[in-house]
Amino acid sequence: MTFSDLKLPKPILDAIEDTGYTEPTPIQGKAIPIIMRRKDVIGIAQTGTGKTAAFTLPMLAILDNIKPKAPGIRALIISPTRELVAQIRDNIIDYSLHLNVKLATIYGGVGEQPQIQALQNGAEIVIATPGRLMDLMEQGHIDMRGLEILVMDEADRMLDMGFLPAMRKIVKKMPNDRQTLLFSATLSGQIEQLTREFQQKPSTVEIGDRTNPAKTVRQCVYEIPRHLKFPLLLHLFKSPELYTVLIFVTMKHHASRLAKHLSQSDIPAEAIHGDRTQNQRQRALDKFKQGKLRVLVGTDVAARGIDISGVTHVINYRVPENPEDYVHRIGRTGRAEKEGDAFTILTADELEYAEAVERFLDKKIKRDKLEGFDYLYTAMLDDKPIKSFKKPKRGGGKRRRR
Repeated sequence: MTFSDLKLPKPILDAIEDTGYTEPTPIQGKAIPIIMRRKDVIGIAQTGTGKTAAFTLPMLAILDNIKPKAPGIRALIISPTRELVAQIRDNIIDYSLHLNVKLATIYGGVGEQPQIQALQNGAEIVIATPGRLMDLMEQGHIDMRGLEILVMDEADRMLDMGFLPAMRKIVKKMPNDRQTLLFSATLSGQIEQLTREFQQKPSTVEIGDRTNPAKTVRQCVYEIPRHLKFPLLLHLFKSPELYTVLIFVTMKHHASRLAKHLSQSDIPAEAIHGDRTQNQRQRALDKFKQGKLRVLVGTDVAARGIDISGVTHVINYRVPENPEDYVHRIGRTGRAEKEGDAFTILTADELEYAEAVERFLDKKIKRDKLEGFDYLYTAMLDDKPIKSFKKPKRGGGKRRRR
């Protein structure tokens, strides 16, 4: 199958050719024809499968083919993080190169006035986070009388972040005859409830296994006593193959501290989390994309919006409490059918979280040892398994979230 087979208009096909893409991914090949027929769609696929193009390409084709039915915004894309908003904007700019499209991005952490001005200048497509979008709606700056298409991107993460009440208020202001597209990595009961509220007879397009990461990601676990966690991390970075690496932790101050320690060890690193300003986060992302940073350390919320095709490795420095977060994390590598590696550094106090991940995946993740690293004082001594360590007591001080 080629993009021409999807009946996209020539200006969009020319823009796709400019980007270097030749064949649609499975989610694009299945979702685009349905969206072009103006049907509501539920798109379920893991990260790195081309979901953004699956809704932006047909959206541009539809808007190019029909006249506006009323003044105001014609397409609204709602996404959970500022980084995702910026990346969707960049994709639309690429795909609309030969079209005349006015865009606006709406998100917090920066001044409102330039965003208000973009809306007043007649933005047809708006990409927004729910919080700032609600603020501008309440101020009377959002006109959705002419809305043709609503896209809810990363819907599962928006629910996790508590955006459902805001989403309900936003949708109430929209025309009922809109087309609604919902994209998510998982299809939970909450997502199904969302589709019943916001969509009309949607078609479901599901690619791959909901609970498993892409097959292009190699996974392994290093079992280690807690005091050797950072030395093991430094040992990993002796390999030149780790050149674009995402490290996940669970708390913001841990991200900052770990990035500082890595930089002091001559491994260029920066942290990305909610306490950093939007400009700081964007500068860190830009440096990472440009190869000026070897490592980006983030929390699940901040790093969810990272869509960088060249990430070679993901390292779980702390195991997530939510098994689905593990799948989202390691999906940052092995994207666009390229191979990637996901390492998890496991200590005894995180064992129950690791076991929950394996139950969720329905498989045992490979345990490994590193050549050249001194395991003399580790849990691996004489093949003693880490399960001989005491498990943390339940109910005694739950780990704080991010």
